Amino acid sequence: MKRRTLLAGTALGATTLGAMRLGMPALAAEEVTLDVFYTQPSFSQFHEPIAAEFMKQRPDIKIVYRAPAADYDEGHQVMLRAAVTNQLPDVYYAGYHLLAELTHTLERRGQIMDLGPLLEAEPAEWREANYAPAILSVGQVDGVQRGLGVAASSCVMYVNEDLVRAAGGDPDNMPTTLDEIITLAGKIKDATPGVSGITYNVHDWPDDWLWQTLIFQAGGELYDPATGKVAYDNELGLHVLEDARRFVAEGGMKLINFNESRQQFVAGQTGIQFDTPARVRQVTELIGDKFKMRTVAFPVSNKENGKLPTGGNAAIITAKDEAKQKAAWEFIKFVTGPQAQTIVVETTGYMPTNKLATGPDYLGPFYEANPNFATVTSQIDRSRPWQGYPGGNSVRIWRTQRDIIANVMRGDVEPKDGLAQIVEQTEALMK
Repeated sequence: MKRRTLLAGTALGATTLGAMRLGMPALAAEEVTLDVFYTQPSFSQFHEPIAAEFMKQRPDIKIVYRAPAADYDEGHQVMLRAAVTNQLPDVYYAGYHLLAELTHTLERRGQIMDLGPLLEAEPAEWREANYAPAILSVGQVDGVQRGLGVAASSCVMYVNEDLVRAAGGDPDNMPTTLDEIITLAGKIKDATPGVSGITYNVHDWPDDWLWQTLIFQAGGELYDPATGKVAYDNELGLHVLEDARRFVAEGGMKLINFNESRQQFVAGQTGIQFDTPARVRQVTELIGDKFKMRTVAFPVSNKENGKLPTGGNAAIITAKDEAKQKAAWEFIKFVTGPQAQTIVVETTGYMPTNKLATGPDYLGPFYEANPNFATVTSQIDRSRPWQGYPGGNSVRIWRTQRDIIANVMRGDVEPKDGLAQIVEQTEALMK
């Protein structure tokens, strides 16, 4: 860790010197305090040490966190209200699916920075060494660099190897399509009475990340921008809802909330759990030696065109004061740099958003020793943006869809009727 700190500190100093050579004024010697807002209270486990390390290296910049929002959707609503009252933070971590909607609101009021010129002012070799084009793209809105990716993930399977073996399965050769996984889940349920074969908590997830995962892995799209119509009003959408029902009817999934489902998995009562890789550290520690757990890549059904939405967030700058804007840029560079990204990955399980972070000076040895953390990196080639809807109603659209999906999973609504309801109400809200 000493080597990491030295390298990161040297890189930070070199960047500042490079900026000075390019004619950019250095930060003032007096302390600048940044008001920073993030979501998911449990993620203080990496936000706090990152801020502490940054302030150690940059004692002229103080980081003060607001109380975090419960999730991305709630944080989005807080930001929309703060825009009206001019009480925005200096830095905010926006969920990728809501970044465009938030940007369009803030842009009209001159409340969000274009990070493109700041990136261009940095040395080209530094940009290329740290940021892949695909990672930069998740922070872009209408071709403008509004944010830098801080956390990135795609859904993975958490597998109870003991329950899989009891059902005649092989944890070393897990099925690679969703249909096959549901079949295995049924065998798990039958082989060990009282357990759930599978858990996929799309029915109560706080945002539509798991729903978009089902659509995209099948090769579908959310909507057609040209017509404003839902793009999965077809056999693909029907099949996806039928699979959601099969989780319960065939796989023995209990329709409890996602926190209860997580507790059930770590207690050894679920065979396969679909969840964010951001919980690998926590799940590993909670399980201990109760049973053997491994993470497995998502079983994409459409091998040719199936994709997975990139969950996570991008840091944006909403500060208006020039000194705070400059300080915020230094902070965002650090948060998306290799040292901070190593902290994010090792404390959660997220994918790193920095190219250098996977190297031998940072996460390379960690991944070799902890393969469950590396699973999500195998899905990078299938990653695509987590989308929002046009019209400014993304949060309301998901809450409406979620209620219908839950009714389908319970068996109260037939999948074809549920699809018709989702299409009708989503298209109405997009208008």
